Amino acid sequence: MGLGPFGHQETFLPEPSERERAVATGTILSLHAASAPDRPALLGPLGERTFAELDAGANRWVRAFEARGLGRGDAVALVCANRPEFVEVLAACQRGGFRLTPINWHLTGEEIGYIVKNCEAKALVGDARFAETIVDGAARAGGKAHGFAVGGEIAGFEIAADAVGGESGDALAAPTLGGTMLYTSGTTGRPKGVHRKGVPPALLLAPLQRTADFAPETDFALCTGPLYHAAPLALNLQLPLGAGVGVYLMDQWDATETLRLISEHRVTHTHMVATMFHRLLSLAEETRGAYDVSSLRWVLHGAAPCPVHVKRAVIEWFGPVVHEYYAATEGGAFFITAKEWLDKPGSVGHIGEQDVLLLTDAGEETEPGEVGTVYFRAPTQGRFQYFKAPEKTQSAYHTTSAGDDYFTMGDLGRFDEERWLFLTGRSAELILSGGVNVYPAEIDAALLMHAAVGDVAAVGVPNEEWGEEVKAVIQLAEGQLPSDELTAELLAHCREHLAGYKCPRSIDYTDDLPRLPTGKIQRGRVRERYL
Repeated sequence: MGLGPFGHQETFLPEPSERERAVATGTILSLHAASAPDRPALLGPLGERTFAELDAGANRWVRAFEARGLGRGDAVALVCANRPEFVEVLAACQRGGFRLTPINWHLTGEEIGYIVKNCEAKALVGDARFAETIVDGAARAGGKAHGFAVGGEIAGFEIAADAVGGESGDALAAPTLGGTMLYTSGTTGRPKGVHRKGVPPALLLAPLQRTADFAPETDFALCTGPLYHAAPLALNLQLPLGAGVGVYLMDQWDATETLRLISEHRVTHTHMVATMFHRLLSLAEETRGAYDVSSLRWVLHGAAPCPVHVKRAVIEWFGPVVHEYYAATEGGAFFITAKEWLDKPGSVGHIGEQDVLLLTDAGEETEPGEVGTVYFRAPTQGRFQYFKAPEKTQSAYHTTSAGDDYFTMGDLGRFDEERWLFLTGRSAELILSGGVNVYPAEIDAALLMHAAVGDVAAVGVPNEEWGEEVKAVIQLAEGQLPSDELTAELLAHCREHLAGYKCPRSIDYTDDLPRLPTGKIQRGRVRERYL
């Protein structure tokens, strides 16, 4: 304590640490590059980088973006496989003050174009592997974003290696924290950008980083999923890299290859989804026994419910190292360790009194054993907004009588007498297939473009391997009759307008879809027929 310049007493705050400054400016990788420059940061079939190379590459990308007119706050769209350039662009945006939107490369050109335009991208970085849909998407977006091609050539795009290679990799004079804005589809059709402004990833991931207990000198992580997805991006990549731990980037997931990589690289940390567990357990005993998985110390899973018998079998195989989280792109955070789960099979974690509410349809808090909608407390820092959609942002939140804000993803659950949360269902709108969110409104909209379709309700139906698969229940237009030929035509129509993972696996026909008095289809009642 001391006297300030005007005679009053003031408190002298300690100078922020080097790590705190790095977190605040998005340059956490620079610390690891300085302390362990030659440590492998990225390995994989599409390229490798040490921490020093990755750090310098990020600086080069910042300067390349700036040289082509991008400024602080401008958006960069990225359509790219799990290759080092993806991570370099991510790191560049975090320290260059740019807003990065990774885009699912399974999407059609039409879908890519909508996101590129909606996020207001000033630059579009594309992987030559997906050149055809990227060119189509760029044109549909108006062709205003400066194109960079990685991994080869894309018509009309600048070769990234030439553009970036001539820039300096030295540290930036004034790094500025940027961020990511991922897109999540919604029940009303078009996807929405989930935006958090000025929140370092290290702060959002800090609770999980403590449970991971990384040892940079000895640990190694395996990235099993595509980096455009929120969970692999944050938990398979940013979490270990932020701790100075190297990551192997799988190009495509395969059960046997996963075991081989774990054994060969002595992988300690990874993230999977329930479908991956199912496929690993389906391998022959001699295949499973041929690989040493004893190095695994932290296997995180989430993104979709995991059947109790599947998770128990994985724990018996890997040991009590299989931990679970429950969250979404919008936020929320539940975590349960393997040992806790064995005591409370099926739970996703313990309810903190101030962190979550379970509310009835009437808005009242539930009692133990009673099913309600799960609401998360909205954070004071890092609260999400739907980009350019204030009305959708507002509808996602609920304000209590005490003035506290909560938000929901539409999931249903109950808690027991000890306040452990068990999910019992979810919003009938959302389809979870292989850990990926599929929203039926997009499927409905595509099918309604076909002249034979009078109305439609896409729903998720049980699938042993994927959790759910997409089924379209169609009420045909007047004069139309069901047939195998029509079904094939409608499925082909979907493949033309939708990414493959969104397309129905099957189509049923009905004379009438259940509706509310307002005329709105009751999708939940449609889905009940298949449960």
